[in-house]
Amino acid sequence: MDNDAYGHVNNVVYYSWFDTVVNQFLIVNGVLDIETSSVIGLVIETQCNYLASVAFPDVVIAGVSVSKLGNSSVRYEVGIFKNEETSASAQGHFVHVYVDRESRRPASIPDNMRALLKTIQS
Repeated sequence: MDNDAYGHVNNVVYYSWFDTVVNQFLIVNGVLDIETSSVIGLVIETQCNYLASVAFPDVVIAGVSVSKLGNSSVRYEVGIFKNEETSASAQGHFVHVYVDRESRRPASIPDNMRALLKTIQS
């Protein structure tokens, strides 16, 4: 199911990987609970450049950094690597605007999340 009719991973899957690596980073580091956090990130922009094909059964590794950290928004830079290659197969960005879970109005990034994001800011 990973490969499309052209024999490689379809482009939309990369955006799912972007979302997964960002949210996993936040969850694993204890700054986001997807069910109860009062402030959540909504995706407002994504972009991807495809540099080399990825196909099943390649092993996929995603790297993430922060290039812009605002009051309520974050621009993440993401690289997708296959197998043990050191050159990215795809690279792009992913922008979250953090909002209050209930009102969906922009909210300041919580202090603990901001501190974590600074550790990967480039």
